[in-house]
Amino acid sequence: MALAAAEFEYLKQFVRQHAAIVLEGGKESLAELRLSPLARQEGMASAQQLLERLRHESFGGLHLRVLDAMTNNETWFFRDLVPFEALQDLVIPALAAARASSRKLNIWSAACSTGQEAYSIAMSLRGHFPQLQDWSISILATDLSLAALQRAERGLYTQLEVNRGLPIRYLAKHFLPQGIDWQLEHEICRMVEFRQMNLAEPWPPLPLFDLILFRNVLIYFDSAKRREIFRRLRRALHPEGYLFLGGPESTCPPEAGFERKTWATAVYYRLAGAVASGSSPEGKQNEPL
Repeated sequence: MALAAAEFEYLKQFVRQHAAIVLEGGKESLAELRLSPLARQEGMASAQQLLERLRHESFGGLHLRVLDAMTNNETWFFRDLVPFEALQDLVIPALAAARASSRKLNIWSAACSTGQEAYSIAMSLRGHFPQLQDWSISILATDLSLAALQRAERGLYTQLEVNRGLPIRYLAKHFLPQGIDWQLEHEICRMVEFRQMNLAEPWPPLPLFDLILFRNVLIYFDSAKRREIFRRLRRALHPEGYLFLGGPESTCPPEAGFERKTWATAVYYRLAGAVASGSSPEGKQNEPL
């Protein structure tokens, strides 16, 4: 049974206020589907009762679990592939040349869900850039959903999840069977730090990032919040850094201060007027993904 109009309106306002997620009309049945299991866990008969409880309690753990339930955690390994080919053949070689003296790289996978994007970066670095193994490489992966982050930290994936985008050589090299699931090796897991972060709220202190993957999250925000996010991204990106957005959102507003670049069919962004961090690699490319 779909939520009533008044209940759905309250839910829309709730998720917009606390997560800047725009929940469109016509999603009443989807909301019911996502909230009903949480309601049962809390000993309530329906999603309607759950929302009524939210109205009368101070913001706390239950509210966060509702936000979690309404968050889309869709992801897979090497999602869309082309950005990862650009990382392998253009971005990482350029950054490696630019950071040769400091031997440090800071990378951020925002809205990381259950971790496949961050781990894809880690496996690519480990497999294609052995010269970086003794560098200080920080891969920060953040998400609103605590449940998704807990799954990501375990590095345990189902057969369906490893079938979605993971090249067989990575499965053979970095995963071990565990019952009917697959466990990612500790060496890759420890390359990534997972941290809960609500992108709609003020961001905590962050380092300057050489690479930011901010993919498939802006589509859930309204235009005002997107402009605010771009201002924050401009401050978070190193002057020589690279920003990748998702396919449906690869357009920065002119006032954002970014310049659109392309490599093959990949789209990425640099800060306007940024000095190129090393030249584009030429000659033989790395082994394709």
